[in-house]
Amino acid sequence: MFSRILSRLVPAAAKLDESDSMKKYLIAGLGNIGPEYANTRHNIGFQVVDRLAGAEGVSFEPARLGDVATLRVKGRSILLLKPSTYMNRSGKAVQYWLDKEKIPLENLLVVTDDLNLPFGTIRLKTQGSDGGHNGLRDIQEVLGSTAYARFRFGIGSEYSRGRQVDYVLGTWNEEEAAALPERLDRGAELLRSFVLAGPKITMNTYNGT
Repeated sequence: MFSRILSRLVPAAAKLDESDSMKKYLIAGLGNIGPEYANTRHNIGFQVVDRLAGAEGVSFEPARLGDVATLRVKGRSILLLKPSTYMNRSGKAVQYWLDKEKIPLENLLVVTDDLNLPFGTIRLKTQGSDGGHNGLRDIQEVLGSTAYARFRFGIGSEYSRGRQVDYVLGTWNEEEAAALPERLDRGAELLRSFVLAGPKITMNTYNGT
């Protein structure tokens, strides 16, 4: 029943509803622009927000500092963002859209890859360090805070010494590619839950699954 409620998202206007800032959310999926990065592990943030947008029949459109799509669900407005600033400069785009739409920091959720989690593991935290992730590090520096939610999607660490960059910027192997659709669906559910049920319930329901 909860899944059916969560799925009742409809396309919203290009600009979010300004009636109540606490009902406005920014979900930023991190990645690198360009076809050469499209199916790489480092771009899982793009893939997760793409999954939600596609499932709900809304499209991303070019905008300042990224591509954006908007949704409205049960009185809440959601802006999905894929920054066009490249991973290491993600903070500029996140800050711009937070300010433009007057979205409170507690309603920000950043989706990113994580080498420290096994492939497909999903984990939501409401704050924390950048964990060595360049995109999160830049967001932290620009916002001047670590008190924002982040959804880490595990990409594993099956690489040999000195090959981390190649692994992160590499494409999914055959086994991962086969399992990815179900994991992306689960990730999209987590995004909906964050908005509708809040971080605490979402962490209890989805973390580690």
